[in-house]
Amino acid sequence: MTKSTQSISLIPVCGIPEIKPNDDIVQIICNAVADSGLILEQGDILVIAQKIISKAENRIVDLDKVEPSPFAHTLSKEVSKDPRLIEVILSETTKIIKMDQRKPEKGRLIVETRGGVISANAGVDTSNVSGGNIVTLLPIDSDKSADNLLEGLKKKLGFEVAVIITDTVGRPWRDGLVDIAIGCSGIKALKDYRGETDSKGFELNATVMAIADEIASAAGLLMEKAESVPVIIVRGYEYETKGKGAKELIRNPEDDLFR
Repeated sequence: MTKSTQSISLIPVCGIPEIKPNDDIVQIICNAVADSGLILEQGDILVIAQKIISKAENRIVDLDKVEPSPFAHTLSKEVSKDPRLIEVILSETTKIIKMDQRKPEKGRLIVETRGGVISANAGVDTSNVSGGNIVTLLPIDSDKSADNLLEGLKKKLGFEVAVIITDTVGRPWRDGLVDIAIGCSGIKALKDYRGETDSKGFELNATVMAIADEIASAAGLLMEKAESVPVIIVRGYEYETKGKGAKELIRNPEDDLFR
């Protein structure tokens, strides 16, 4: 196995303003970095909370303008949610995996989103929005969003960095939430150690690490919602640059024991 990095730094980028539709996220991040007295370096990884990407891409829905279908009304009674919210969740869903009805006051739909991510309520979120009946949706294509950010950053900076877009999800068998990568660019999401040997000389035959998820989770420690820090610089980790985005992290349904 290759030698591990000695140290990795997590650096919060403060001063990101409230994001509005069509805002230039690249310019806003670069301004906040400069205003914080920071300098981006080649090889840095920018971890960015999904919420600001969704807002900039106008992935915002006013529930007052949603007309729920009969099916949404039926499901809303099953999981004790606003039928308008259910309609929005269904619009972002390709498959319902499970309905959790055990606690009616906390009912939820576990679904597969259009981007292939399995999540509660399709990632439709009411937190950290402008209040009222406004909700945000996940980006249509988070890998494409990451590609666009990376291209913009490269033009501004003149050198290569990497981008990871994160969202907060639950996990089978585990309590609590963690941040995962739902989009990435400029970094390979998985690191395959199969065929290498461990410290005892034994060949590894099943070790494929979810690098992008590990980085997202580490950055999540600083992305305290109350502190409004949606951008973290990760510095010091040597990563592979050639990848296919966060879609590499999505397990083939045929190999997924939870579906």
